[in-house]
Amino acid sequence: MISRTRQTIVHFSSEFELSGVNGPQPAGEYRVDHDEEQIEAASQLAWRRVNTFIHLPAIAEQRPARQMVPITPANLDALSEFRREQS
Repeated sequence: MISRTRQTIVHFSSEFELSGVNGPQPAGEYRVDHDEEQIEAASQLAWRRVNTFIHLPAIAEQRPARQMVPITPANLDALSEFRREQS
């Protein structure tokens, strides 16, 4: 099976909280990975999202420890109004 990871940048205009992560995350830009698998279709190429991860901390923060936290696309949308920029 063929897979790929698409990366986007998400901008949060206010602080937000994530399930399973201690404390609020500050407003800012965050890297988000979308893992997808190719769907076999007879006439066209299609992809199905299988995982989504947000990278912590925000891009602008200079901390040595970084982590990837799983998040559902619905939770990502519900956290805050955001703008995606393709990388």
